[in-house]
Amino acid sequence: MTFSMDLLTNAIVAGIMLGGFYCAVAVGITIAFGMLDVVNIAHPAFIMTGGFIAYYFNTVFGVDPLLVGILTMIPGFIVGMLVYKYYYYVFERRGEDSLQGLAFFFGLLFIIEVVLLLTFGVDYRFVEAIYIGPTISYGFVSVPWRLLVPLIVGLTTIGAIMVFMHRTYIGKAIIAVSQDPLALRLVGGNPVKVKEIAFGLSIATAVLSGALLIIIQPIEPSLGRDFIGRVFAIAVLGGMTSLPGTILASMILGIAESITTTFFGPSWSPAVAFGLLLVTLAVKPAGILGR
Repeated sequence: MTFSMDLLTNAIVAGIMLGGFYCAVAVGITIAFGMLDVVNIAHPAFIMTGGFIAYYFNTVFGVDPLLVGILTMIPGFIVGMLVYKYYYYVFERRGEDSLQGLAFFFGLLFIIEVVLLLTFGVDYRFVEAIYIGPTISYGFVSVPWRLLVPLIVGLTTIGAIMVFMHRTYIGKAIIAVSQDPLALRLVGGNPVKVKEIAFGLSIATAVLSGALLIIIQPIEPSLGRDFIGRVFAIAVLGGMTSLPGTILASMILGIAESITTTFFGPSWSPAVAFGLLLVTLAVKPAGILGR
């Protein structure tokens, strides 16, 4: 019984750290899908792009992958703004069916994946850093640095975005555009420009989370598909537009997946996200912290 409790405790601790990583992964979808109503299926492809950029600079120049991820947020932000600008002028402004916009992001997902495959191949790639191997032990609880660092960075990232949203003019404009774009226009705001900035922010967080992912585990180009269901499940579980809800949903999913992997095997963990999603939608359709 003690051995089982040891396993359970370690699984919960690992799940909390995994949940911190999921915060960084899902915050971009909460912004794009929840606040902007843009179903960015290509989000995981940008995550993988961030991971491979970190891999390249780490293996070729020896740069720390976390530092690469942070610096890559700037070009990621610019790319996100350009992607939304194209999406707006081709689809949103012309009032095209949302399925056409969804097809655009599906196409973007596969284009990015093919480029990564042609550039880096199908083999798993990994990075090296001083914090990837060591583990901190407190009694029978083990805390790997490769999970602790993403936890700290993930929570710091979503915390910084929450402060940005509630303490800055642009952040408040993003919240306003998610609630009533017409009202924002009436007070002199430009909803399109605000959405460009918000979508740029979502892609910036995606490339950062890619660097965190390759710190946790080796990656290959098609691995991003595993995160499509997870990120949308977290966004819906949390309440779509709620950043605190994203944190809570990420932690719940991380702990649930960790416990499932520990006691039932990793093959069951992909079903956890959708199982939790179905239960939540049945009990509270608006999500955990949804209104």
